[in-house]
Amino acid sequence: MNERKHVVVIGGGVIGTACAHFLLQSGWRVTILEKGTFGNAASHANCGFVCPSHVLPLAMPGAVRGAMRSMFARNSPFKIRPGFRLGLWRWLLDFARRCNQADMMESARGIQPLLNSSRTLYDELIRGGIECEWQTRGLLFVFHSREGMEHYAETNELLKKEFNASARSFFGDDVRQCEPLLKPGLGGGWLYESDAHLRPDRLMRSWRASIESRGGTIRENVAVLNFIRSGDVAMGVHTSEGELRADALVLAAGALTPALNEHLGCRIPIQPGKGYSLTTTRPKHCPRMPMIFEEHRVAVTPMHSGYRLGSMMEFVGYDDSIRPKRIAYLREAASHYLDEPAGETVEETWYGWRPMTPDSRPIIGRSPSLDNVVIAAGHNMLGLSMAPATGRLVAEILNGNQPHLEVSPYSPRRF
Repeated sequence: MNERKHVVVIGGGVIGTACAHFLLQSGWRVTILEKGTFGNAASHANCGFVCPSHVLPLAMPGAVRGAMRSMFARNSPFKIRPGFRLGLWRWLLDFARRCNQADMMESARGIQPLLNSSRTLYDELIRGGIECEWQTRGLLFVFHSREGMEHYAETNELLKKEFNASARSFFGDDVRQCEPLLKPGLGGGWLYESDAHLRPDRLMRSWRASIESRGGTIRENVAVLNFIRSGDVAMGVHTSEGELRADALVLAAGALTPALNEHLGCRIPIQPGKGYSLTTTRPKHCPRMPMIFEEHRVAVTPMHSGYRLGSMMEFVGYDDSIRPKRIAYLREAASHYLDEPAGETVEETWYGWRPMTPDSRPIIGRSPSLDNVVIAAGHNMLGLSMAPATGRLVAEILNGNQPHLEVSPYSPRRF
């Protein structure tokens, strides 16, 4: 590029930040516009997993039956609020029809390259000075029952055969070789050694400092109302603080992306999947391993400076309340596996809206109606895990370079 073109990135979460990073790196002048506070939505207090193990999509055979069964269970981690919301029911129907083996494999083959590329890029970011309490201990899937442990063997075999992503098995009390603080008598666990974890809010603070030190601009509490158009080109955006001109736009607004659907020339079928977390001080006897208690759907993240429990998938619209019963469930579920399920002092209770797509694949590509607008949204529960590869892809697309990954699985035109 012979001159520094200006790109506006709409969204100050981890995806928008990754896009800004790689665009700055390739010579663009970058402005991030964030409707709220930078890094304070779904990127703030999630569980911080960077997990190449999470290859399989949410839409898989048996998912609908399992979801329906869990909806009516006490303290289920999965809930749908009753009521008629056309967008949600359309999304659920799209999701249901993809719960078959062929569609599952198609989505998985799109998910894996983003995960693997991002895992490598995180290593480069850490070497480059990003500070985020990075740890590479792997990720341990723990099962309460022997039946659950044995049933997961089928999934592990599929991951091994099709994706070269198998885990080490530890049946029964052998799982305590990985994490001695687990209670005795559990079904066992599967250890994915290539996974890592970090502290998301620390990542966002450090990445912000890096972007601003390189000349990037971050503007908070600025809402984008619509695009300034000239034919099939976006000239900039109308915002709550006036016009802002740009040579290109990146729409990376997470679960809020559909608010700009009418300007994009395509349907962005994202629904907010609400999740919760509880952050405490480190327990006196703190686990060393990040874990997922698979049968209770609760995740545990031991960080250098704290400790986190996370879970839930609630389709309740853009609900911004924090329900005490949902936070209590996190402790209750973890108590089946750990004598100290959480630390003594609560530091934060939190929710975030995950940007869920029906096929579990993100949307990355040019808008069908505006050639200089790139969409980067819909990363489901894996935004943190997919962010670096997404950012690199967006920069490659806008620069007209050969993408380092095949982009067709993420096309906005597929819906």
